Amino acid sequence: MDENKTDLSLKTMQLLQERTPLQDPGMDGSVRRTSRRIREKQTQDKNQILSPKCLTFTSEKNESEEEEDIEEAEVKDEKESLPGYREGLSEYELERLENIRQNQAFLSSLNLPQISEALRPKSKPTQKGLKREKTETETLPVRKSLRLQNKGPQTTLALDTTSYAAREPEEKPKKAPGPIPLDPINLDEHVRLPEDLVKLWNEVPLKQETGTSDLISYQQMLQKLAINDSGVVKVVKDRICSAAFHPTSSNLLMAAGDKSGHLGLWKPDASWGNDGVIYFEPHSRAITSMAFSSHPCNLITVSYDGSARSMDLEKAVFDEVYRSSSGLKSFDFLSTDCSTLLLGEWNGDVAVVDRRTEKIYESLYAMAANPLRCVHVHPVQQHYFVVAENRFVNIYDLRHLKRRNNLPVGELSSHSRSVSSAFFSPLTGNRVLTTCMDNMIRVFDTSLIDGRSPVLKSISHNMQTGRWLSKLSAVWDPKQQDCFVIGSVDRPRQIQVYHESGRRLHTFRNMDHLTTVCSITAFHPSRNTLLGGNSSGRLHIFTDSFIN
Repeated sequence: MDENKTDLSLKTMQLLQERTPLQDPGMDGSVRRTSRRIREKQTQDKNQILSPKCLTFTSEKNESEEEEDIEEAEVKDEKESLPGYREGLSEYELERLENIRQNQAFLSSLNLPQISEALRPKSKPTQKGLKREKTETETLPVRKSLRLQNKGPQTTLALDTTSYAAREPEEKPKKAPGPIPLDPINLDEHVRLPEDLVKLWNEVPLKQETGTSDLISYQQMLQKLAINDSGVVKVVKDRICSAAFHPTSSNLLMAAGDKSGHLGLWKPDASWGNDGVIYFEPHSRAITSMAFSSHPCNLITVSYDGSARSMDLEKAVFDEVYRSSSGLKSFDFLSTDCSTLLLGEWNGDVAVVDRRTEKIYESLYAMAANPLRCVHVHPVQQHYFVVAENRFVNIYDLRHLKRRNNLPVGELSSHSRSVSSAFFSPLTGNRVLTTCMDNMIRVFDTSLIDGRSPVLKSISHNMQTGRWLSKLSAVWDPKQQDCFVIGSVDRPRQIQVYHESGRRLHTFRNMDHLTTVCSITAFHPSRNTLLGGNSSGRLHIFTDSFIN
């Protein structure tokens, strides 16, 4: 057995020797040399890739080659000056950087920072006049889910009703009948009215010049009127419903009434009150119309609360002139001494009141079932007066009026919607100016009051002010009987002056000081001054002499 095993092992070794090739005794050294050559070759290739190419220059160059070298150096300098330049950038990246540089140079040449600074709106002027009162915001209870509180559904109708009823503002009570003390709200109780105001109030106005100037000089006068920071003052706290100039010509004194029944007096250069503003409360609802009477001077105001009052600085009271169960919308003087008034009531009646007597009224006439929006007396023939009755404008003769069923002596038709106002021309009464909600201003010829008066001109004007602004109303310039002024809802905000022919003579604009709609407008009776009142209680003054 042992012999057989040894024979097998010998045979196996022989087979292995036959299959294994003979090895060269120097083979190990050649393998090492080959691997060394490969590593040297790789190192050489790597060095050739990373090492920069060396440029050799000959000392002898012609002029063209030198110019090319200079140009290349300049191009290189320009490239190095590019924003974000780094060595090794491609041609595309260099071109991109060059475009960026050119764009930056172009933008810098436009001087955009200086232009934007010039176009940037200036800071708002400080508010002058009455200051806004700070109102505390009502904190409502936090709403919680009934489901998360494990409560069943509840009826919310009663809860909502009580909550809304609690939030409704209480209606202001009417003022007591009779005279009301003239106590300014924005002055201390022990402070009396300024003596300068009383003296200015009683100043006798100069007689108004009759006649009109030519349109060219009148238009030049309008172009001279301007406004500045001192010409915008908050006179009342709510929306202005009426405004008027005191007739004195030595100084400017204006009055304005708002929708809450407050009355504000403003003298621009005065030091009393809030920047020359004194604030009263003669009524409990909107002051719809006001006008200054002649000497002795009183300010007559009518209101939706049904009362007409006379502001008398000598007595320091608001005397009650008339009281009605209906609201009062408009009035006018029936006599040159302003002792007799013609008042238009909201229920369609017209009352004639003599301030010198103690009667409630002299006579009362039922004109229409519709509210009377405006009444105005003829300046020459004072027995005629025009009435705006909803969509109808009629002229009546006071001498032939009855208690009911009165017929007009003149009709001004062609209105398709309600008429806001109707006024005779100030000097002759030969024209009637109407403002209608059909977006039209109409001028009628009333030189002959007999039947239907013809329309001389219809001017298109946007009257849609909405519920938060006072209605627009075109009013005559008392110094120029053929021209009138009206506010506008167009942008930029403006006040426009027209001739009765429909030609627009001038447009008052100011981007800094006239930024809201001035629904209430009026010209001074003797000075070159125009006022405009807006819905925030501010008066804007355009005058030819700036207010200091």
